[in-house]
Amino acid sequence: MFKETRNILLIAGLGLCLNTTSSLAQEKFRYKDARLSTSERTADLLSHMTLEEKVGQLLCPLGWEMYTKNGNTVTYSEKYKNLLDKQHVGMFWAVFRADPWTQKTLENGLRPALAAEAANAMQRYAVEETRLGIPIFIAEEAPHGHMAIGTTVFPTGIGMASTWNPALQEQVSAVSAKEVRLQGGHIGYGPVLDLSRDPRWSRVEETYGEDPVLSGTMGAAAAKGAGAGDIKNPYAVISTIKHFIAYGIPEGGHNGNSAIIGQRELHESFLPPFFKTVEAGALSVMTAYNSIDGIPCTADGYLLTDVLRKDWGFDGFVVSDLGSIDGVYSSHRVASSLQEAGTMSLEAGVDVDLGARPFAELIEAVNAGKIDIAKIDSAASRVLRLKFEMGLFENPYRDAKAAGREVRSKDNVAVARKAAQESIVLLENKNNVLPLSAKKVKKIAVIGPNADTYYNQLGDYTAPQERAVIRTVLDGIKTKVPTANVIYAKGTAIRDTAQSDIAAAVEAAMQADVAVVVVGGSSARDFETKYIETGAAVADAKSLSDMESGEGFDRSTLDLLGDQIKLLEAIKKTGKPMIVVYIQGRPLNMNWAKENADALLNAWYPGQEGGNAIADVIFGDYNPAGRMPISVPRSVGQLPVYYNKKVPKGHDYVETLGSPLYTFGYGKSFTEFGYSDLKITQQADGGIEVSFQVKNTGSRAGDEVVQLYVRDEFASTVQPIKQLKKFDRIHLAAGKSKQVVFRLLPEDLSIINPKMQRIMEAGSFHVMVGASADDIRLNEKAEITKSVQLPLYGKVK
Repeated sequence: MFKETRNILLIAGLGLCLNTTSSLAQEKFRYKDARLSTSERTADLLSHMTLEEKVGQLLCPLGWEMYTKNGNTVTYSEKYKNLLDKQHVGMFWAVFRADPWTQKTLENGLRPALAAEAANAMQRYAVEETRLGIPIFIAEEAPHGHMAIGTTVFPTGIGMASTWNPALQEQVSAVSAKEVRLQGGHIGYGPVLDLSRDPRWSRVEETYGEDPVLSGTMGAAAAKGAGAGDIKNPYAVISTIKHFIAYGIPEGGHNGNSAIIGQRELHESFLPPFFKTVEAGALSVMTAYNSIDGIPCTADGYLLTDVLRKDWGFDGFVVSDLGSIDGVYSSHRVASSLQEAGTMSLEAGVDVDLGARPFAELIEAVNAGKIDIAKIDSAASRVLRLKFEMGLFENPYRDAKAAGREVRSKDNVAVARKAAQESIVLLENKNNVLPLSAKKVKKIAVIGPNADTYYNQLGDYTAPQERAVIRTVLDGIKTKVPTANVIYAKGTAIRDTAQSDIAAAVEAAMQADVAVVVVGGSSARDFETKYIETGAAVADAKSLSDMESGEGFDRSTLDLLGDQIKLLEAIKKTGKPMIVVYIQGRPLNMNWAKENADALLNAWYPGQEGGNAIADVIFGDYNPAGRMPISVPRSVGQLPVYYNKKVPKGHDYVETLGSPLYTFGYGKSFTEFGYSDLKITQQADGGIEVSFQVKNTGSRAGDEVVQLYVRDEFASTVQPIKQLKKFDRIHLAAGKSKQVVFRLLPEDLSIINPKMQRIMEAGSFHVMVGASADDIRLNEKAEITKSVQLPLYGKVK
């Protein structure tokens, strides 16, 4: 694919020569001939474009002001018309976005059918009223469902990672992509592949956790579900994976701060999830706000050109994060002007400017001889080629009635419920208090700030949705037992102690047989919170909204805020059985709950069907099998506390253990599983095959997440204590067994040696199979007798 862009530019140059000897009328419409190849069409179009029109394809301004709504009718706005007429803009971001930052609400925002009509109006002007008739791209946020009114809201990334089910992630992403395309969007921002090693950071909820193998597997599944790069499919989107790179380990947990990381760790852990997802069909990569070793990621030619394009063969387009090119000048201060920041980022390998300010100055930079127009041509051709491949020149419009009918369909909501069920992690179940019997429980108290605060369970990057479609824990429990038997008391807010009425919560618990207390955090934005230009929230001492997580809401502690611990302690004193549920965006402090709750569930942000799914688990209609994709610390003083640290293993602290409270891969079930018959056999390619038996030894059917870890006992560079290599979520009826077989290829056993070469070194490997990183059931040594040299990365297929 890298060669294809080069060929386009060669053809474009030839087209320019031909235009000097033949009439424009003979040549100018060739790109509209669908019989020609994509390369020919792109090159021909490029040959007819002015510098200003080419630069326009590299601009991606904010999109929610691009339409004008009047009742049930919608059309393009005057601002949109001006941007096309004067700047020839080729891409818009978040046209359908609704939230407090955009000031778009259920009343003035767009529901699916009207969204499709707005997109059609915008396309109609671009195609029919501009000189070259180039359709626009609409890029939409879609990390856990399309961020628009009336769409299906799924669990956030950390919840999907807790399913350990790539097939389900693929299904979720297919639904999300179709909903984006039905409304007229083309690009879906997500998945988020940042490895999260510091839960103080505000965006943990968007990620797949701390592990590169789990993150890469889930990311690849998301890209496959979104279309696998086959954008001729009418329901496929261009997946924009983010953030490139090491954005999830900022100093101090501060969003966007520099990341301290070496090149070897970058290639061993942080880059592989991106490579795997690009290999699965992602066609767009978003840069990160942070810097590494003094170089802003948005202006890092080694990352964006040497690694991404030359080593990987990636030929999609690179887009900046919102304002991150501006930040090369204003935040990182390695450029002395916006224009210099723009030229630096373009030279490094950025193709599209999300925010559209620095790249707007590229016209002047070219005319002043500060940058070669060939760089503009390369970037523009990457964007235009995908517009041709998607078929937008032939079919730019969408069926508004289909959007109204098929977005958030019953089938889509059913997928959301399944995803929520599979994401729930059972952390404690003392004396098998769960599942509850709906027949035996006469009164149940539902208590807590997240028991019936519906936006708190949806996560960041979520648009307003009608209350009726969001099922809270209170809603879900009311479907299991008669409403008259359910007593609700909020007790307290997430942060605001002025809202506390713990006495009412205690009274509710005293009247009940059992109390379900739902605590945690929130990423729900409100109209009182302040936002900066990138959309990140600004935390301040005066703001007492529930929001304590989500972009910009970094934490210095992980403790439950407000009066939540007081609420838990008060309910505990009633002596009633207490089921604690955490709805949260990061692993908050669970020390008290672990010791005192009779049962403890972690639901992350479970999406619109979260309340139903939690009730399904509490009453035994679903047997939980979620597993932690990130370690839960005992204290912020332990951070970082991820499981796959390099040897040697850390010792205990003076005040506490060195181990996490709950480790990576941990989770319980209502049944039990046994492991046996581990066998390791050598393979002709130099790798090994690992097989073993898993048996459901309990009395209920259930899922088990089998996990295979490896430690390279002696290597030329320092290796992790253990590293996940393979996993599978399997379903077994009570008493049934299954043989599980994993193939480990040489690349799975490889390291990056002191010369920065990838190699599987001969030697001893400790193979471990179990139910979590700390619950190893079977283990054996495997001897590799011959080293195998490997490429640092294979080319994208």
